[in-house]
Amino acid sequence: MARGFLIIFVTAASEQEAASIGRTLVEEGLAACANIIPQIRSIYRWKGKIWDERETLIIIKSMEDLFERIRSRVRELHSYEVPEITAITVDRGDADYVQWIEAVTTKGD
Repeated sequence: MARGFLIIFVTAASEQEAASIGRTLVEEGLAACANIIPQIRSIYRWKGKIWDERETLIIIKSMEDLFERIRSRVRELHSYEVPEITAITVDRGDADYVQWIEAVTTKGD
């Protein structure tokens, strides 16, 4: 039922950057929806140092065949040298919701 439906996670340096990325992906038909979750706390290792910083999480709903275009577009828009762009495939979901995602995203032609 939900074959090809992805949830993509991207962290951003600020709520403004996250909103800009999310809006661009939706406007360009690459994503059906982008949820912005401000003020997450990320602890990670980068260039030999442990960082503990505030970030914003973007949860993007799209289709599997659009992932590479989304990945490429996020890298163009993002301020990080190596942004988080990860995805999980959804194997179950409401059929009407998944049909909506398929209807509002641009197929990778």
